[in-house]
Amino acid sequence: MRSDRNRKVHAFLPVFPDLYGERRSPSALRRSCASSDFPPSWAGRVWRGVFWEPLGSCLLFLGVSLFSPAWLRRRPWRKMLTSRTFLKRTRAGAVMKVVREHYLRDDISCGAAACTLCGAAGEKDGPVGRSFLEAQPSGAASTLCPDPHYLLLDTNLLLHQIDILEDQVIRNVIILQTVLQEVRRRSAPVYKRIRDVIANPEKHFYSFTNEHHKPTFVDAREKCRETYIEQEQGENSNDRNDRAIRVAVKWYNEHLKKLQSKEKVQVILLTNDRTNKERALEEGITAYTCEEYIKSLIANPELVDRLASLNDDGNEIESGRIIFLEHLPLSKLQQGIKSGLYLQGTFRANRDNYLEATVWVHGDGDEREIIIQGLRNLNRAVHEDIVAVELLPKDAWAAPSSVVLLDDEGQNEEDVEKEEEKEKSFKVSVSKNMLRPTGRVVGIIKRNWRPFCGMLSKSHIKEARRHLFTPAERRIPRIRIETRQATALEGQRIIVAIDGWPRNSRYPNGHFVKNLGAAGDKETETEVLLLEHDVPHQPFSQAVLSFLPQMPWSITDQDMKFREDLRHLCVCSVDPPGCTDIDDALHCRDLENGNLEVGVHIADVSHFIRPGNALDQESAKRGTTVYLCEKRIDMVPELLSSNLCSLRSNVDRLAFSCIWEMNHNAEILKTRFTKSVINSKASLTYAEAQMKIDSTSMNDDITTSLRGLNKLAKILKKHRIEKGALTLSSPEVRFHMDSETHDPIDLQTKELRETNSMVEEFMLLANISVAQKIYDEFSEHALLRKHPAPPPSNYDILVKAAKSKGLEIKTDSAKALADSLDSAESPSFPYLNTLLRILATRCMMQAVYFCSGMDNDFHHYGLASPIYTHFTSPIRRYADIIVHRLLAVAIGADSTYPDLTDKHKLSDLCKNLNYRHKMAQYAQRASVAFHTQLFFKSKGVVNEEAYILFVRKNAVVVLIPKYGLEGTVFFEEKDKPKLTLLYNDEIPSLTVEGTTFYIFDKVKVNIMLDASNLQHQKIRMALVEPKVSGSSVSTQALKSNSEPEDKKKKLGE
Repeated sequence: MRSDRNRKVHAFLPVFPDLYGERRSPSALRRSCASSDFPPSWAGRVWRGVFWEPLGSCLLFLGVSLFSPAWLRRRPWRKMLTSRTFLKRTRAGAVMKVVREHYLRDDISCGAAACTLCGAAGEKDGPVGRSFLEAQPSGAASTLCPDPHYLLLDTNLLLHQIDILEDQVIRNVIILQTVLQEVRRRSAPVYKRIRDVIANPEKHFYSFTNEHHKPTFVDAREKCRETYIEQEQGENSNDRNDRAIRVAVKWYNEHLKKLQSKEKVQVILLTNDRTNKERALEEGITAYTCEEYIKSLIANPELVDRLASLNDDGNEIESGRIIFLEHLPLSKLQQGIKSGLYLQGTFRANRDNYLEATVWVHGDGDEREIIIQGLRNLNRAVHEDIVAVELLPKDAWAAPSSVVLLDDEGQNEEDVEKEEEKEKSFKVSVSKNMLRPTGRVVGIIKRNWRPFCGMLSKSHIKEARRHLFTPAERRIPRIRIETRQATALEGQRIIVAIDGWPRNSRYPNGHFVKNLGAAGDKETETEVLLLEHDVPHQPFSQAVLSFLPQMPWSITDQDMKFREDLRHLCVCSVDPPGCTDIDDALHCRDLENGNLEVGVHIADVSHFIRPGNALDQESAKRGTTVYLCEKRIDMVPELLSSNLCSLRSNVDRLAFSCIWEMNHNAEILKTRFTKSVINSKASLTYAEAQMKIDSTSMNDDITTSLRGLNKLAKILKKHRIEKGALTLSSPEVRFHMDSETHDPIDLQTKELRETNSMVEEFMLLANISVAQKIYDEFSEHALLRKHPAPPPSNYDILVKAAKSKGLEIKTDSAKALADSLDSAESPSFPYLNTLLRILATRCMMQAVYFCSGMDNDFHHYGLASPIYTHFTSPIRRYADIIVHRLLAVAIGADSTYPDLTDKHKLSDLCKNLNYRHKMAQYAQRASVAFHTQLFFKSKGVVNEEAYILFVRKNAVVVLIPKYGLEGTVFFEEKDKPKLTLLYNDEIPSLTVEGTTFYIFDKVKVNIMLDASNLQHQKIRMALVEPKVSGSSVSTQALKSNSEPEDKKKKLGE
């Protein structure tokens, strides 16, 4: 038998817990050691052991063994040590003796600022961000607790009522180590939020390390008198933790009684656990539920709205009718998934049909989509939940619905029969080849609930406190909340959190969290879209800014140590107008041997952002810069993005250069990479660069360089296309803003010039060259980017649409697709090719970052390149910073670090980068949509030509080329005569009252802003030509419909 020394040594570390139950900084550890019974030499040894993993255990053990024999014989730590010894059998059958030691201290501060007994008042040099409880607690006055008091919370209350705790009214709260550790285990998001609250000195939240506080150790058989608690026999861990919380409350009250102060401060336990509260009261502890305490606050009745409703049954609607099947317990779900009875996947609600969703199942080599249709089969799953589904029999399988079905806000929430009628509308007979695996949700494995932005739909019942909240994200169901502020919140953007979803409720229950401001206000709407797309947009913290270089900054001799001086080269940048974060610059010059030298010079952001510091961590978290219509959310602080890293003209800047020697056929003869210093000779826009290239009178160095680059770029593009690279299309718009109001006054599609393509070609070439280099050097740890080939079914709509126009599109390979698109021309319909390319873009998969050691498919489908990465935009993409670091190590310009060559950590980083990139795209689209609404708000009704992109069962989706705008023309609308509709899926078409619409048909529509629904203001389109009986709407009618409901009433009075 042997003792587990490694476990024994690590057990010592909690002697030095910080306010979060984690390890302290080296300086804090030294102070902690110096104030204890341990000799000074211990301090240096201990913190080295903590921070130099995996050697920490060895160093600690050596530290213990190197103390003098005399000091060891005294064993001053003996009174603070308890241990448990037990035997356990290993898998090999050997018996091992395990000793678990738990160290206790008597010098841990209670946290009360007025306390002189345990040194809280005198501790001035504690960890940064640590705050103490006020000597005389200030905060909201309570009818239940009129005397000064501190609050102490149990675990469940902290987990579920975090929205209340974040309010500035709640102050002077004790958070036990027992509670923090359990919260950390059960909910990482809540743990992060409570950490932020504890770090806020204005809140006076104090973390008390009760698990290591006990001046006199008491054996478990004796009655415990202090705050360290051992688990009693027959007691589960939850009961033990509750007992530890009660003991801590009693110790605090006894301790605070000893203080010499005029008013005695009491500690009150807040718990929603009925048993814990009853036992606390039996033991003489003052205890309340969270609801009792919040309702007792005299001046803050609004906080009641923020209470989470924990018991679903207590919040069920009056009807009591069971709507949904009961969710299976997690244990049964896991057994079913293991046996193959159930499938686990991510639930994704349909944006266009609230009664349909898909579950993406990801397994070992198994990736498939399960359709879920119908309210009962959806079974209370919410978008992005991880769910378990059961496949239905094959005769119950369905086809994806083509019906656009939005949740009717005027509907009675108990009227489930109407939902069943709607389900029948899209369950029609289809051919067998259209059927897809179909299932039902049987349980929830992991909820992905978050706070949701939206608006309150006030109840029509007078004095009602129960109302429905409509989220801005259409894929989220409406949420029932209770509030007394309904009148004040009407017309406001608010945040609501879901608490639960009972079986007999059409909608989930939730609670009000925060008021963001008036709907329609630009600042409010921008905040909403940033929150809804999870874009980190808070100001950079002082901890992050502290790692920025001191100004004035200049290039030093040390900076030049591993760099080439390229300031003599005629380098210039070409960017959109108004660009301040200039990532890249180019040069081209003739060589004496007749060849050309071409250089791509990229901002050396990795020089300023060093691995592991707060600036690096924040940049990794943000992942990407987010560009909104009139605002930019930077990934790095402005000092770097718009100044020190930006390759502005006529200033020296650090760069990372990729330089090729090419012949005049754009064939690469040599490639080299170097860190450099450049001095850009011009910062040009695309239009300015194009003007120089086209000018017959300009022949300066910059113009000559641009012409050389442009000539080579055309050859490079031709070679790419010959290899099968796709040239797709996606309409992009540009707003012209009023200089005073900042409202959009004009909306145009972006014009692309040769110079756009010129810059793009060299950026692509640099990315491919760097990808190959880092993969050659780091075959297991290269950060690459791939674009998967779409499954054949993705192309169905494209192939059918082309066929309807007498064209054939081949999709066997990227090359076949590219050739088909190039030949798909119609002399009588020149815009057809652009429409086909737009539709082809919709068929593509999302490109993603990945670690080379975790995947074997590197191919980039769209670029027809066997390998690719991102190197050229490190100011706005964190992936590029990692690639810069890999390349720097590869050429010997910088040193490596552990995380750079850890493929598992790199893979986790890639997941975050992919998520942030996707959310940034969605946020940008939402910003364009909002500004489009602002533009049409002042335009009234606009009549424009459009082309049909998609055909649905009850609508057509059209594209307006002039504005790059998409919209839906509905043929079935509420309170309007029902039209005869005939949908053909084989040749996508919709016949409305005898008029047939095909994909790519040209139509005329009226465009206007429909502001009748403040929550979901939208661009409304109505058919003008061809005229359809009962469908075409007059301009006057459209104007009437565009008015808000309250304005209509005033006009009618």
